[in-house]
Amino acid sequence: MPRSKAETAALMASPDDLEAQFYEAMREGDVEHMMALWADDDEVYCVHPGGPRVVGPHAVRATFEAIFANGAVAVHAEQVRRVHTAGAAVHGVVERVEVPGDEGPQVAWVLATNVYVRTAQGWRIVAHHASPGSPRAPLEVAESPSVLH
Repeated sequence: MPRSKAETAALMASPDDLEAQFYEAMREGDVEHMMALWADDDEVYCVHPGGPRVVGPHAVRATFEAIFANGAVAVHAEQVRRVHTAGAAVHGVVERVEVPGDEGPQVAWVLATNVYVRTAQGWRIVAHHASPGSPRAPLEVAESPSVLH
């Protein structure tokens, strides 16, 4: 059952609450719920794995409508790394995506960055950037690599 924007907004007490709602909307395939989580700002942007950067709420909505036209996405955020300030938060996550396959569900892994800002309406998403997946779970590197790029 879709949530009203008021019901969804009440759940935005923290970036973690907002992130939980983002992934719930993905698992439900609910575009109204999803878009209630985004800031109402012309500069919001989204990059889906292997896709272009889309800018603005209407373009972001169109991408989620296209994705959800194929059904909900069985995705779960894991290995979350957080950087928070008083008015912004950046979460680096490993997304575990369950994809139907001929021999049962397969798992793909996606690396994503979610950016949140505190607005008058509570915490909202301003950016989601996801990199193409891998069939294996990404390993975390505890030490800084000697080469960055």
